[in-house]
Order: sequence, then structure tokens, then C-alpha cells
Amino acid sequence: MKKIIQIARLELSLLFYSPIAWLLLVVLFVQMGLGFTAALPTIQKASAIPYLTSFLFTDPKKIGMLTQILAHLYLYIPLLTMGIISREMSSGSIKLLYSSPVKLSEVVYGKFAAMLTYNLMIIGVMCTFIIFGAWFTPHFDYPHILVALLAVFLLLNAYAAIGIFVSSLTTYQAVAAISTFVVLAFMNYIGKLGQGIDFIRDLTHSLSMPSRAERMMAGLLNTRDVIYYLVIIGMFLAFTITKLEMERRCKSALQQAVRYVMIVLVGLSIAYISSRQPMIAYFDATDTKLNTITKASQDLLKKMGDGPIEMTEYINGMEDSYNQATPKQRIADIARWEPYLRFKPNINLKWVYYYDSIPGSKEWFVKSKTTFNDWMVFMANIQKLDLRKFLTPEEIHKQINLQVEGARAVMQLKYQGKNTFLRTFPAPDDYFWPKEEETTAALKRMTMTPPKIVFATDGYQRGMDKLGDRDYKSIINTKMVRSSLINQGFDVDSVTLEKAEIPKDIAALVIADPKVAFSSAVLSKLQKYIAEGGNILIAGEPGKQSVLNPLLADIGVKMLDGTLVQSSKDYSYGLVAPALAAGAVAMAPGLQQFYAQNSPVSMPDVAALSYDEQGKFDIHPLLMTDAQTTWLKKGRFTLDSVALAVDLRNGDQQGAFPTALTLTRQMNNKEQRIIVSGDADFFSNSELTRSNMRTINGLFATGIFSWFSYGEFPIDTSRPAPKDNISTLTKASVKTIQILCYAVIPGVIFLIGMIILIRRKRK
Repeated sequence: MKKIIQIARLELSLLFYSPIAWLLLVVLFVQMGLGFTAALPTIQKASAIPYLTSFLFTDPKKIGMLTQILAHLYLYIPLLTMGIISREMSSGSIKLLYSSPVKLSEVVYGKFAAMLTYNLMIIGVMCTFIIFGAWFTPHFDYPHILVALLAVFLLLNAYAAIGIFVSSLTTYQAVAAISTFVVLAFMNYIGKLGQGIDFIRDLTHSLSMPSRAERMMAGLLNTRDVIYYLVIIGMFLAFTITKLEMERRCKSALQQAVRYVMIVLVGLSIAYISSRQPMIAYFDATDTKLNTITKASQDLLKKMGDGPIEMTEYINGMEDSYNQATPKQRIADIARWEPYLRFKPNINLKWVYYYDSIPGSKEWFVKSKTTFNDWMVFMANIQKLDLRKFLTPEEIHKQINLQVEGARAVMQLKYQGKNTFLRTFPAPDDYFWPKEEETTAALKRMTMTPPKIVFATDGYQRGMDKLGDRDYKSIINTKMVRSSLINQGFDVDSVTLEKAEIPKDIAALVIADPKVAFSSAVLSKLQKYIAEGGNILIAGEPGKQSVLNPLLADIGVKMLDGTLVQSSKDYSYGLVAPALAAGAVAMAPGLQQFYAQNSPVSMPDVAALSYDEQGKFDIHPLLMTDAQTTWLKKGRFTLDSVALAVDLRNGDQQGAFPTALTLTRQMNNKEQRIIVSGDADFFSNSELTRSNMRTINGLFATGIFSWFSYGEFPIDTSRPAPKDNISTLTKASVKTIQILCYAVIPGVIFLIGMIILIRRKRK
């Protein structure tokens, strides 16, 4: 060890007695400083930036200083390592080393130790900016940044080990520098080669060095990537030692080849074993554990036990979603499953590519006077598809019917004889792939009987399968809408009460704006269903009080005559926007912040409700109107340009009225849950997409159906709010940091280097 330290000190003295080492530090600082200072005015002006630590240092989509610099680090190393051994060979001093009592391994380790020290100085330059960031960011996420710095340090050391080996191959320093640059550039960009071919993709990805660091940049420390860098370092140092020993001792080409092959085999074996999923250990260094699935997902995977899960992704080359799921994007696809593989390694991933027509395309073919075969050839030429690698329509039809899924990219999950679809989502959704909520919901569906929401169709009620403004397909039954109930774990169905019985063991029955009175038979079925403890959502409209009040009378609720109106300078008086009541928070705790903000739910044409507080149900308002601006308007009236006014003589009543209620009671060893609403539009297709008012209709409706499922679905994947979201930057502090980064600190580094170089020259 003493000899290694002595060699390292000698190598460092040679390194810092040349201008290159100092110049590279200055260039690195200036390069990082330009990006850092450019972001400061934006941060100073912003009221809040969530995850400010990541925003500034590790997020590649934001500033991400450390992530951005990864792409340029390989440019610095060749100039440092070019003479580390080639200098000894060109000067002849290598012969003295061969004949000295110093082991060649000690020489190599000593020179590598010198590079470790210089790499620590590079880390020190980066830490300067981290200190600035921590200074103006309260609750700075230190563990995350420490893991990111470790990733940079490991990458630098791997580059250094490669540079030392290349330096041992030639006596010319310039050749060593150029060769090292070529090798490092190759290992930086090799991960982009051959991504469409399975074997080549896996090979090139395993050789891609920066991609390993990017995972740790996100704050996820894992043994696989750490061991990978250590293996690369060990292999190239072993190559260097072998190269020097082979020159000192005459060995045949076969003996040399065998030794190199043995080094490669040992290194690859260690890397392969350590990359097997059961062998990987993880540590999520982020404050809110952003790289780890939430506890709800972890508990579900634990509950699923040792049974394997099969994920088969079906991709249609003729559908636009193919562009998001090509073989070139397979590595990213696998990475999306890694958070689940971390807790359940026996998730088997498969991909099936096929070509088939898209539902509804036959009409287009007829109009355009073309055929599917012509279209198939046209698309294959445009996208350069080798259709020999795709299943034909006949072959895919034998396996599975994907026409019901729009013949677009979709995943089928299988577990213990059950299966379900996990869907992808087109624009305007901001993310194509399913998120944790949808993925965990799909997995959970296979471990239980999914809650079923059933819509009654009698009396011209609103439909769950229609896209009309007043219907509910968007939130209930649209496969390509992320928030739709069928993508959040629910089953949905409809029933004609005149012809069939209400299904047993359903989560809730929905009565949505019946236009005509129920027959005595249907009313009897509904009353029996409620009496036996069934959950139900009853949504009515003004003018239909006579239709629903006979049903509501049994549960102690009444829709009052008249229509609620709300005075407004911007909106129609018929658009009422009640705020959440305390009962809404009790129903869905996730609405707490919206309750505190007095957030509204839009309800066009709504009836007021009254209820019996002494009845058999425990009743609480969900939504309450504003007593100052709303009143119950009696009789007929017209909503036009003339402002309405309270007419007490006509029976108008001003005040705060409930427009939605929850009713609960204990029945059959469970809590019976009922919701009554004076409006059937609040979760309609049109109100969920309202853009002229900030409402929470979607969240409120989702909370209702979650309540009916007793919290089973949707999956709660909420995380604690980030703490590092506010900066203390002022205009003065921004100016100070800019002066330090542009002039003072680079000047100090340059001055120190000049003093040392001048003193060295004088000696």
C-alpha cells in the first residue's frame, strides 16, 4: 500500500505540474456555471418549483446539471490518461519498472489511485454548485444528490480505467488520447445501436455506460449498476496489468489470448449474476421515494405470493400506437416494469407484434377504394416494417381478440387463471403508458372480484355507453381515457329493470335521470334492493321530482320543488357551483385540500334536497350552495339576458341548500351506502371537460365510486408533498452567485494553477 501511495503522489505531481489538469478544471467549472446561473432568474421568479433539488441537478427534462454533464464527461478523461503509461514507454523508464522490486500491479494501482484523486477534484467542482443550491433551497434533498455524485464518480473512474489501459497500448501520447476518446465515445453511444434486434439490443445496452449512471441520477442506488462499474474498472485494470506483464515475460499469443478471455469471462459472469433481478438490492434516496412503487402496490405484490405473473404486450404495426412501442423502445419498456420486478421478480415479460385492420377501417377502405392488403403494404413501406416478423391477422385471431381493444398497443396480464387488459392512452393524454394507478389496479383485479357499477336503463336514463354531452361514457366506459372506471379497476354493466332482476353483489346501482315514472314492478324491485342493503346512486333533475320522490321517500330524502339558481356576472343563472361540504371529505379524504380551498362542482339545472335527520339513515351533505348567491326558484322562468331576482311572493327561498347527500347505515354486517344528487350532469361527458370554470367534477365523481367500492379502487398512489419546493433566492443573491461563478471561482482555480506551474518552472 505504501508503494501505491508513493506512485500515486508522483503521478499527481506530474499531472498538476502541467497546465492540462488545471485547464480542464476551469473548463468544467465554466461549462457547469453557464447552465447553473442561467437557471437562477427563473427559480428566483417562481413562487414554487416542486422537487427543486431534482429540477436543478438531476432531472434531464428540466435543468438537470449533473445529468446534462454526463454526456460530456468522456471528453475530459483522454487528455488526463494519455500519458499515464505511454509516457513511461516512450521515455524508456518502463524498463526500470520491469527490473525494480515494485510489482506491476502496484504501479497500475498507484496510477489509478492518482486518477481517483483527480476525479474527486472534479466531484469537488460539482459540489461547489451543490453548495450554492443547498444554500438557497430549504429542505435540500441531500441523499438524492449524494447518490447522483456517486454515479458520476463511478463513471469517471470507469473512464479512467479504460484510459489507463489504452495508454498502455502505445508509446505515443497523442495516439493514446485519440484512441481513448474513440473508445469512450463508442461506449457512450453504443446503447443507441441495434435497438431493433433483440440480441444486439441486449448486448449494446449492457455496454452502454452512461445509461447506468442515469438510473442512479434519479436517486435509485442499486447493486447491479454499482457492481457493473466496479467490474468495468477491475477488467480494464486487469487488462493493463496483463499487458505489462506480457511484455516483461515472453508469452505466446495463445497464452495472452487465454488470459484476456479469462478476465472477460470472470467480469461478465460477475456482471451477469449481479444483474439477475433476485440478486439486486435497492435504496431509493429521494425524500418522497419517487423511484419506488407506493405501499399499496407493494402490499398487493406481497399478497400475490410466489405465483408468476405473465405480461404479454400486443403491438399492431398498422395502428399509430406502434410508434410508441417499437422494438427499439424495448429497453425503456422493461424499465417501466422494473419498480414491480423489484418486489416480484417472477413477472414474465413478453412482446407480440402483429398486423391487423383497425375497427372502423372497412368503411374507410370502401370510401377510398382501397383494400387492407394495399394499406398494409403502404404502411410497411413507410415504417420500414419486416412483416415476416409480425403475426398475420389469422394468426393473432387464433390467440386473442384484440378488436375489442381497438387493435392498438395493449398489455394482457395473467395470474392464476385470471386475465385482464392494461391499456395505453393516446393524445390528449400527456403520457402514453399506464401509470402506477392503472398498473396496480389491473394486477389487483386478478386477486379479487372487481367491484361492478350497474346502470339502470329504464325510463330513458342517461347512458354509460354514449358520447352525448349528458351521458357518461367518458368517466365510466371509455377504454382510451385513463380516468375511466374500467381503467381504474371497476367492471361496468347495465340492466333493464323491467325485464331483469338487479344483479347480486354489485358495488352500486346507478339511477341517472329517469324521464318517466317507474312502474310498480320496477319501484318494488328498487325498494327491495335498498331495503336489503344495496348501494345506490340516485341522480335526478329539476322537473322530475315526481319521478324520483316516491323512491326517495323510503330513505328520508326529498327533491324540493323548483330549480336552484345562482347569480353570476359571467355564467348563466342556471349554472350552480356548490362547494364541498364536510361530508365530502369524510367520503373521500383525498378531497381535503379542495374542501379547504372551497373548490366548486359545476351543476347545471339542479334541484335542492331536504332530508329527515331522525330517519333510519345517517345523512350528511356532500355539496352545499352559497347562501348569498343562490336561491330556490319556484314556478316557470326563462334564463336569458335579463337577470333573475328572488321573488318571495312566488315562493322563492334564498339560502344554502344541499345538492348531494350521503346516506349510510349498518346492514348485513356491512355499511350500506347511498348517494342522492339533485343533478345528473355533474359527471356527464360535457361537465368533465368544462373549460370556462375551474371545477373538480372528475375528482368528486371518482371519489363517489371509490366510496362505493369501499376504497378498493381506484388505487391510492399519493405521496407526501415535496419539501424542497421553495427557494430563498433574491435578485441580489442571484447577482452574487453569478459573479462568483463567472469570475471569482474560475479565476481562483486559474490563479492557483498558474502559481504552481510558475514555481515548478523556477525550480
